[in-house]
Amino acid sequence: MDAIQYLLWPFLACIAIAGIHAYLGYHVVERGVIFVDLALAQVAALGTTVGFLFGQELHSPASHLYSIAAVVIGAFLLAVLKAEKRRIPQEAFIGIVYAISAAAAILIVDRTPEGAEHIKFMFVGNLLATSPREVLELAALYAAIGFLHFIWRKPFFAMSTGKSEGMPPGRARLWDFLFYLTFGLVVTQSVAVAGVLLVFSYLIVPSVIGMLLANGDRSRLAVGWIVGALVSIAGMFASYQFDFPTGATVVTTFGVALALAMAWRGVRGAR
Repeated sequence: MDAIQYLLWPFLACIAIAGIHAYLGYHVVERGVIFVDLALAQVAALGTTVGFLFGQELHSPASHLYSIAAVVIGAFLLAVLKAEKRRIPQEAFIGIVYAISAAAAILIVDRTPEGAEHIKFMFVGNLLATSPREVLELAALYAAIGFLHFIWRKPFFAMSTGKSEGMPPGRARLWDFLFYLTFGLVVTQSVAVAGVLLVFSYLIVPSVIGMLLANGDRSRLAVGWIVGALVSIAGMFASYQFDFPTGATVVTTFGVALALAMAWRGVRGAR
């Protein structure tokens, strides 16, 4: 009973994160831009770091505006640098954006007090300190982004599955920009609660397990949502039971779930 009371709001935050990230993970895997989550998360963290340099508190509204401004710039760059027929794959540009953002953030925090603590927070977050207000803010943002993706589902799925032939290049870049912008806003809020590593796991692992165990878009999404919920429950209670760091425990549990899914697929394939 004590565990339920202690973990209730962090668990609800994880469920909200799993719901939107399993869906976005489908698009990320289909587009082949696996590390765009890390890149935009690092861009958002760079924005927060710049605000921190100018005296803004890490969780203040002003700091959040710095982060959103950085995400808008990052989304624009990723949309412009998309390389459908170029010699350089888009993943290379994503890696460059991540590396430069990370290096710039390190240079900035090196000149600020408590810089090391700030870097640690970016990667692992502070999930156990999640408040009811933060969960409600997550749910409201994710619901709004989900509504936009429902309205724009046809061009988004067309862009992700390579069925956008005939679309004017300018319009294609606009849809890419809107996708990366909404994606970046989700990542910004998620990383502020759960950290980069956990958010990346919620984005990629459920989608990959969905590809291993199911066929069809809806089935893959359903499997991803179920996996996200079950891993959240198992990881958080394991963290509470053995007194492990929560974020790292949930990430490790995702690894175990992926290994089990691969083993099951191997057994089923052998049969």
